[in-house]
Amino acid sequence: MRGKKKAPKRQLRPDLKYSNITVAKLINYIMERGKKSTAQRVVYDCFDYITEKTKQDPIEVFELAIRNVGPALEVRSKRVGGANYQIPFPVKGDRKLTLVLRWVLKAARDRKGKPMAIKLAEELISASQNEGAAIKKRDDVQRMADANRAFAHFAR
Repeated sequence: MRGKKKAPKRQLRPDLKYSNITVAKLINYIMERGKKSTAQRVVYDCFDYITEKTKQDPIEVFELAIRNVGPALEVRSKRVGGANYQIPFPVKGDRKLTLVLRWVLKAARDRKGKPMAIKLAEELISASQNEGAAIKKRDDVQRMADANRAFAHFAR
């Protein structure tokens, strides 16, 4: 356990091509075994594919997808009097981005039969149009929070 101090927030450098911190975060989430150049290639190829397919700025499509997938509420377990309750909590900034990137990447990785750049691009395009597996995940989390509204008074 860490004592009284919280872990300090580290500043992330923006990515090289788009000078965007959110894109840099996406690259870091995709990266496996420290292979950052491979992750960058995947993301930049993905953005090229988005430009080719939608004829729009890939950053705009990416940010629209992030806004669409971001949940307003999530549930957390809390033990009250011997029973575990799923209590709805609002989702704040960094946590929201973390969930969005996690869900989009999981949805992209679950697609089969194509290179990762294309799978990620298709997932981002569908998320920007309010479709796809990441949107379904957001809806499931929202539905769970709505179903457990009765326990919201335990949130303290």
